[in-house]
Amino acid sequence: MGQELLQDFDGIVRMESLLEEGGYVVNQGDHFELTPRGVRRIGQLALRDIYRQLKRDAVGRHPVRNRGAQELVTEESRPYVQGDALHLNMIQTLKNALLGEGGVPLRIRPGDFVVYDSEHATRAATVLLLDMSWSMSWEGRFAAAKKVALAMESLVRSLHPRDYFGIVGFFTRAVELKAKDLPEATWNMGDPFTNLQDGLHLASDLLERRPSRNQQMIVITDGQPTAYCRQGRLYCEWPLSFGGISQRAAEETLREAERVTRKGITINTFMLDDSPVLRGFVDEMTRINRGRAFYTRPDRLGEYLLVDYVSRRRKQV
Repeated sequence: MGQELLQDFDGIVRMESLLEEGGYVVNQGDHFELTPRGVRRIGQLALRDIYRQLKRDAVGRHPVRNRGAQELVTEESRPYVQGDALHLNMIQTLKNALLGEGGVPLRIRPGDFVVYDSEHATRAATVLLLDMSWSMSWEGRFAAAKKVALAMESLVRSLHPRDYFGIVGFFTRAVELKAKDLPEATWNMGDPFTNLQDGLHLASDLLERRPSRNQQMIVITDGQPTAYCRQGRLYCEWPLSFGGISQRAAEETLREAERVTRKGITINTFMLDDSPVLRGFVDEMTRINRGRAFYTRPDRLGEYLLVDYVSRRRKQV
């Protein structure tokens, strides 16, 4: 079939050999399987790609100085108040002293002290709900959503190892996904419906096992529910029109959102479709939960979600 195809084939064989030697995959005979190291590497690459986009778009351009895993000292300063951590802005403190009495030796008064603001990261328990229904195959939606899920898993594991981060995939039913499952996860043509209600229910069960004062769900979806469970039975229904509403599925999902709200769990929805009817459903779920909704595109999803997650984990001190 030609020399060029032979070279391509040889390149693939060499790549497989290198990946296996590097410990990223293991040969299972009829297929290769990712090792934990391979999964971590994919997550790191996804996180790097998203951070590269953030840097290019100048999101959050203020530099920070690390002070341990749970605290960040920013470049913003303010006058010292008794009880503050002594993260001194030495230049501004000395300048205040010079503008005061001046002279040598320099006399520094309590009012001259200026400290940097600091942000303390709080422990959190988060479940990401990933829409795996058939419609997520359109416009690169699922590829973008999976990339963000991999990046977030890598971010939480590396920077906030004490946090809980779970993943739920939902299509006609909801299933728990492990980090090792993510690289091979895909949208489900065989079960094409969207059962967000079952996803919310499963995510709530996972969070109950990880008590935390900061519990949240992050929902990545492109549409409104078309499936729901009631008294142990599964019901599916197509919407009344393209981009329209599935009334009973929507009602049952909103009831589940009410139950989640009573448990003190915040729902953050990242919506990949701007249909007015679907947007109305997400708005109603957000109103019930007093959470937040973001309407975005697949190519902007990583920037929205990652920046929001990082900023929400901190409280200004």
